[in-house]
Order: sequence, then C-alpha cells, then structure tokens
Amino acid sequence: MSQSYSQFFSGRRVLIVEDEYLLANEARRQLLKLGAIVVGPTARVEQALELIQDQGVDAAILDVHLDGEMVFPVAERLDELNIPYVFATGYDPSIIPAHFTGFVLCEKPIEIEHIARALFGPRRQDS
Repeated sequence: MSQSYSQFFSGRRVLIVEDEYLLANEARRQLLKLGAIVVGPTARVEQALELIQDQGVDAAILDVHLDGEMVFPVAERLDELNIPYVFATGYDPSIIPAHFTGFVLCEKPIEIEHIARALFGPRRQDS
C-alpha cells in the first residue's frame, strides 16, 4: 500500500459500516495504518446513524446490504451533511437508487487506494 494515501486519511474520522467482520476489520486496520481515526465499524443502520450524530465523521465506507437491512438511510444522512462516502459492495450496482449514482461504487474486497480517490479526490461538481 502506498504511503501517499496517508495524506488523504491522516487525522480524518472515517465511519465503516460493514456486516462482514473480516472485511470490516481489514478496512479498519488499513485506515489506522494511514493515520485515520476509525469510527465503528458497525453492522447496523441505526447504530451508524447514532455514530454520525454523536461522533462526527469526515467520510464513510458503506456496505450496501447489512444483514437484511439496506444502508441507504445512512447514505441519505451523509448526503444531508455533505459528507463524502463510498459504497463497498459485491452486489450489482443497479440495486443502488439513481439519486446515489454520483458516488463511486467500489467492489469488495475494499481497495483503499480507490476509496481515497473517491472520498477525498476531486468530486464531479468540483471539476
């Protein structure tokens, strides 16, 4: 993993919403290595919303399907707060509602380099 990505994550609070323990733990480990402050991980929509409210976040990595729940209420809240996020999913991108298409869809396993560019690189409206 390139150290240049630490500039994107250093000191930033990144929420991980993921229901597969090994994937959540790997993302957490990679983010900590890059100097991020990891919020979570959590596998529940309700808890993710509480963490956003109580802990504050700078960015989020969201699994789309969480043990029977869809993560979209979390994405909607992040949109309201203008907080960047990416969807990390192995599902077909067509399950994501159209109003979320402006955000990068990452495939599992999580590739931290793609997430860094998606969260902290130029956004479509910025270019």
